[in-house]
Amino acid sequence: MSQSRFNALDNIQNRSPYDIEPLDPPSHVISSFYGCNVFNEKAMRKYLNEESYLKVKAAIQSGSKLSRGVAETVATAMKKWAQDKGASHYAHWFQPLTGRTAEKHDSFFTLDMKGNAIEEFKGDALAQQEPDGSSFPGGGLRTTFEARGYTAWDPSSPAFILEVGDGMTLCIPTIFVTYSGESLDYKLPLLKSQSYLEAAAIPICKWFDKKVSKVGVTLGWEQEYFLVDEALFNARPDLMMCGRTLIGKTAPKGQQLDDHYFGSIPERVYSYMRDLETECHKLGIPVRTRHNEVGPGQYELAPMFEDVNVAVDHNQLLMDLMERVAVRHKLKVLLHEKPFSGVNGSGKHNNWSMSTNTGVNLLSPGSDPGKNLRFLSFFVNTIMAVYSNADLLRATVASFSNDHRLGANEAPPAIVSVFIGDKMTNVLNAIEKGKASKADVKDILNLLSKIPDLEKDNTDRNRTSPFAFTGNKFEVRMVGSNQNCAQPMTVLNMLMGQQLLNFENDVTAVMKKNKKGSRDTAILKVLKAYIKKSKAIRFEGDGYSEEWKKEAKKRGLSNNLNTPAALEAYVSEDSKKLYADSGVLTEVELEAHYDVMLENYILNMDIESQTLQELCLNYVIPAGVAYQTRLAQNMAAMKTAGIPAKECAMQKELILRISKAMNSMNDLGKKMTKERHTAHKAKSAAACAKAFCNKVKPLMDKIRVHADDIEMLVDDQDWQLPKYREMMFLK
Repeated sequence: MSQSRFNALDNIQNRSPYDIEPLDPPSHVISSFYGCNVFNEKAMRKYLNEESYLKVKAAIQSGSKLSRGVAETVATAMKKWAQDKGASHYAHWFQPLTGRTAEKHDSFFTLDMKGNAIEEFKGDALAQQEPDGSSFPGGGLRTTFEARGYTAWDPSSPAFILEVGDGMTLCIPTIFVTYSGESLDYKLPLLKSQSYLEAAAIPICKWFDKKVSKVGVTLGWEQEYFLVDEALFNARPDLMMCGRTLIGKTAPKGQQLDDHYFGSIPERVYSYMRDLETECHKLGIPVRTRHNEVGPGQYELAPMFEDVNVAVDHNQLLMDLMERVAVRHKLKVLLHEKPFSGVNGSGKHNNWSMSTNTGVNLLSPGSDPGKNLRFLSFFVNTIMAVYSNADLLRATVASFSNDHRLGANEAPPAIVSVFIGDKMTNVLNAIEKGKASKADVKDILNLLSKIPDLEKDNTDRNRTSPFAFTGNKFEVRMVGSNQNCAQPMTVLNMLMGQQLLNFENDVTAVMKKNKKGSRDTAILKVLKAYIKKSKAIRFEGDGYSEEWKKEAKKRGLSNNLNTPAALEAYVSEDSKKLYADSGVLTEVELEAHYDVMLENYILNMDIESQTLQELCLNYVIPAGVAYQTRLAQNMAAMKTAGIPAKECAMQKELILRISKAMNSMNDLGKKMTKERHTAHKAKSAAACAKAFCNKVKPLMDKIRVHADDIEMLVDDQDWQLPKYREMMFLK
């Protein structure tokens, strides 16, 4: 490893773009191969009989259960389709509380009663499997000796073929639960939250259109990431172990010239992007956008909007694909929210909206002014929903890695606020002031009809807003690049479902009180009250400013700067009641999920602190000592040559500066080790997490200052870790 940095730099000089294998048959038209590895409607029509096809479609559209008989038919069809594609194995693909995906592969091959080799895939194997429930994070729901857990088929998300090298595996999206039925994953709570929101939204929609029978949630995520050459990655133990650089002097040039953003894409990166997009399209992931992001070496891709459950599955699958595809391009994907200090981190903006079976986006005014009251109802209730439990929404994006990004003057602050733009602010202000309170509700509708269609993006973008209205959707900008989108989407669905139930009750109460009043008038009266009540959460200014922090405090808004503080919202009485009332998680499940999040924070902080200590002992201090030795030898040679001591002042100063930095770093390292051990002795996971956050992490930051100072002082030839200028700019 002593020459790993320089070997890596030599390797990069010989890199060339990877030759992407052509499709079979060759095609540059995406529509000709899009979804070819998905058991989609086209495949179902081909491999299923009409009756089974209709039952599966009904299950997808309505959420109805499939009988084991239909499951048997579907399993046979899936096996035939998968084998025609070259698959020899199948796997239940699920999303445990690790944050990534998991899969257990089984072969179609088996032996019959006579010992004959056959290929088999039964309905029971499609519907349910049994992975080990104790080896995944469970927050105490399962103990080591209670291993049984179940995965159950989710028909609403299509099965797909996963290609790994020459191998093909049929993957079946599933939920993951304990033997007793408690949730051990992110998918089941998301599905429950969808149903809860839909049940609450349909009655409101029927006020405006009796034909509405279904309300779905849509999600469009934007995935940011960094790319580094694999040789440089392998020469950085901190990137390998932690996904981010724990030390590293920032390069003189970073992103200050804004020359990387939307700039020309490097050839190797362009080849990677094309390859990745092809793999995505084969799996039905509708990615459309690619570009350079703000930070050097940072990029983004984004898809079209999809049903939230499918969109979450696709994003989880994408993160796996990104890493697999990068291997053949000799690149490494960094999904950590802050892999490099001093440049922008990476987020995953979640664009959330609701739509009906009649084709209406409930967060778009549309072209008919007569229906704007419907838009206004869902628009104001979304703001009210966030206002009602902003702390819980903040908790969904809390993680050890996202802590480095939120509130760092590059991403939304930790204070949750809602941005809606000048025009919608004017509309809500007019309603709040009661300018049309004495007139018919149509006056307000006419007011709304005078503004441009929001689908034309008449709202500006506020990159400092955690929750921003962008014309026909709300954008949750807080989500970290490495996170599962399901958590914030689940909570947002729950908050909205609860709020719509409250809205229905409030409107009904007003109508009962004013028996002669119309429903439209009652709706407007309730919305006016909501606008006044939720006004504190609306903010149109600079979320980075110190003034906003002071103003937010006056408004009673929380500013939970770190994960241990933010996660407490999960176990508040309001949150427990919300989860219980919605049926998304029981109190036992919620406590378990909370414990898993704390454990994840503790384990990652522990790994980071130990890795930092090894870096200092194995790389930083040896480099400092080696350079000091050469300086001392130089001083001795100059003295032998009769050169006055005052001429060695620079060498002496450097030796002393390096010694001071190394001694300080060593002392801080010992203190960090002591605090780490003390943290693990805490009486609870919450106390342990707070100790890591408040005691260990500050010491890590101080150690980094000294390590970076040594990097700046020593001879470049003595520094064995790849530098920022190399990792961010060499491709």
